[in-house]
Amino acid sequence: MSEAAIAETPHRQASGETMLRRAGLIWFLTAAAGQAAFIYFIVVYYGGRTLAGDFAGWNDKPIITGHVPGDRMGNVMFALHVLPAAIITLGGLLQLIPQIRNRWPAWHRWNGRLFLFIAYGMACTGLILTWGRGTYLSVISGIAISLDGVLILIFGALAWRLAVKGDFDAHRRWAMRTFMVVNGVWFFRVGIMAWLILNQGPVGMTENLDGPADIALAFGCYLIPLAVLELYFAAQRSETPGPKYAVAALVFVMTGVMSVGIFGTVALMWGPFL
Repeated sequence: MSEAAIAETPHRQASGETMLRRAGLIWFLTAAAGQAAFIYFIVVYYGGRTLAGDFAGWNDKPIITGHVPGDRMGNVMFALHVLPAAIITLGGLLQLIPQIRNRWPAWHRWNGRLFLFIAYGMACTGLILTWGRGTYLSVISGIAISLDGVLILIFGALAWRLAVKGDFDAHRRWAMRTFMVVNGVWFFRVGIMAWLILNQGPVGMTENLDGPADIALAFGCYLIPLAVLELYFAAQRSETPGPKYAVAALVFVMTGVMSVGIFGTVALMWGPFL
C-alpha cells in the first residue's frame, strides 16, 4: 500500500464515523419532531376529553375498542394504556440525549426507571386489551402487537439488569433496543401513512389489517427499526469506513421514509381530530 493510501485510510475512517453520527442525529431529530406531534395529540385529544369527563369522546377518532359503556375495567385498562404514552414518549426521547445523560446522571437514572415502569404497564395493559377485550382486527395483527409487548418486557429487563451491574455500554444498547420496541405502535402508524402516500393508496391492505402489506407493517414496525439499529451498532464497531458509509446511507433513506409517514400521520391521522 502506498504512503498516500495509508494516510487516506484514517481520514476515510474518521469521515465515515462522522457521516454515521450525522445520519443518527438527523434520524433522532426527525423522530423527535414526529413524536412531539404524537405527544401533543395524546395530551389534547385523549387528555382533554378525560379531564372533561367525556370518556365516550375517546371514540370520536376511529379506534378498534375505546370507551365501552358498562365495561369499567376495560375502560380503565384503556386509559392506563393510552394516557401514559405522552409521558413515556417524552421520557424516552430525553433518555437518548447524551448531554442530559452526562450532565444529570441521577435524573437520567430516575427517568429511566419511570420509563421502564410505564413501559411495563403499557405492555401488560396492551396484552390484556388485545386478548382479554378482543382489541384487534385480525388474529395476525393481535399476534404482532403481542410479540412487541413481550419484547418490551424482555428488552426492558435486560436494560435494567445491565445498568444495575454497571455494564453501561451493554445497557445503552439494550436501552436503545427497548426504545425501538416501546415505540412500535408509533412506528406502525408512521409506516402505514408512508406506505399509503408512497403507493398512492392502500396497496396490499385490507380493512382487517390482514393483507400482505398490513402483516409486513405489523411485524416490521419494530423488527425493521431493530434490524437497522443492529446494523448501526455493527457499523460503529467496524474498523473500515465502508460499512459506516453504507449504514449511514441506509439511515438517511429510512429517515426520508419516516418523514413522509410523519407528515401523513400528522396531516391525516391526528390533525383532523384536534
